[in-house]
Amino acid sequence: MVLARYGESVSQQDAKLLGESITMPFSGKVAKSRFFKAVSTAALTERMSSWDQPDPSKRGVPPERLVRLYEEWGKGDWGIIATGNVMVHPEHLEAAGNAILYAPHETPERIEQFRKIATAGKAHGSLMVMQLSHAGRQVPLFVNAHPVGASDIQLGYSMGKEFGKPRALTVPEIKEIVNQFAYAADIAHRTGFDGVQMHGAHGYLIAQFLSAVTNNRTDEYGGSSQKSARFLKEIVLAIREKVPDPTFMIGVKINSAEFQSAGIKPADAVELCLELEALNLDFVELSGGNYEKWIAFDQDYTPRDSTKRREAFFTEFSEAIVPHLTKIIPYVTGGFRSAAGMADAVRAGSCAGIGLGRPATSDPYLPKEIISGEVSGATLSRLPPGDFWAQGEASGSQEESIARGFPVFDLSDPEVAANYLKRTTEFHHQMELDFKKGIVGAGFVVFNE
Repeated sequence: MVLARYGESVSQQDAKLLGESITMPFSGKVAKSRFFKAVSTAALTERMSSWDQPDPSKRGVPPERLVRLYEEWGKGDWGIIATGNVMVHPEHLEAAGNAILYAPHETPERIEQFRKIATAGKAHGSLMVMQLSHAGRQVPLFVNAHPVGASDIQLGYSMGKEFGKPRALTVPEIKEIVNQFAYAADIAHRTGFDGVQMHGAHGYLIAQFLSAVTNNRTDEYGGSSQKSARFLKEIVLAIREKVPDPTFMIGVKINSAEFQSAGIKPADAVELCLELEALNLDFVELSGGNYEKWIAFDQDYTPRDSTKRREAFFTEFSEAIVPHLTKIIPYVTGGFRSAAGMADAVRAGSCAGIGLGRPATSDPYLPKEIISGEVSGATLSRLPPGDFWAQGEASGSQEESIARGFPVFDLSDPEVAANYLKRTTEFHHQMELDFKKGIVGAGFVVFNE
């Protein structure tokens, strides 16, 4: 039993609006509701897949409990369920334990596990989308001390991690990574996923090309917004060539820069979205933050009054983009907690759909409960609101609870929240001790309370 939730009540009008279906403009696929199970933080990448420190070929095979996690989300009336980062190279990971699709390491077991995930998530009518990513410079030092990136600009110490000095990718290497994305998309199609989403946000490789902060190239992949977007567009075209099925969805996740001094500006994002719309992308998810300045959860971040009223962290950014879009479906992820706030954003034209990340781990059936009028919003969290690390770790641990069949621990209970902070701190302290012995660990603390 959840002690406290966001919001006071859910009106019939709000529940009906959020329960409306959305038809994708190009694939024709129908999302059964406006809810999008998103990956709003790095922790939501699950990190449950196989991890073998000396042998990269054995990394990234999804386990049965990851299938069970998507089985539970599949019961929640989500319109679209996006997986956590599925990485396209075994040595360029967001974290140990990421799921991986890489042609040289293809095995029947690996393919079958992805097929099971797709089947589990789709069992009750949700669309399943595989999120594809390459970490670029943002691979932890203990996973890969010699990363690659759009440029050779190093990422500083962030969220308890150190990162190696990246080497700028050569053009042939870029072409190879494009092919790796296309291969992974082909596997997604073959295993029953409804589509793929390129992760172009949160500081990963696609975002590194898109942002002037991390792209100082002077060749055909940098120097202007058009050239910086070339990498992403080449990925989309390669996927279309590899998977000619017109009903296969393609979407993208891009960053908000509303509170940043540099990065992707709204005008650039509008131009990019229009170009992607011309390539028949079905949806764009607007999010924000990166490892250097995760704007939604920064300790010093103070939302504007208008943002407080509307809940979502990035609606102001989306409102600069959405009026220019004619077909591509805009979702916004970040900060939605009450059903009333979600419905207000849709009515205001800030978005067509609602992306939920951490609320999806505290309550995998949240859309169904809102649409039925049972609950007013997401579970309240008593963790420190500015502590992004703790919030993310808790989401990862809640995913473990769901996957293992445990009750999801209730972070609206102050005692539970305090106990969790203690346990996860101890868990990571042990991981640090192991790392000093040369042992790289993976995953999140399993917390059953």
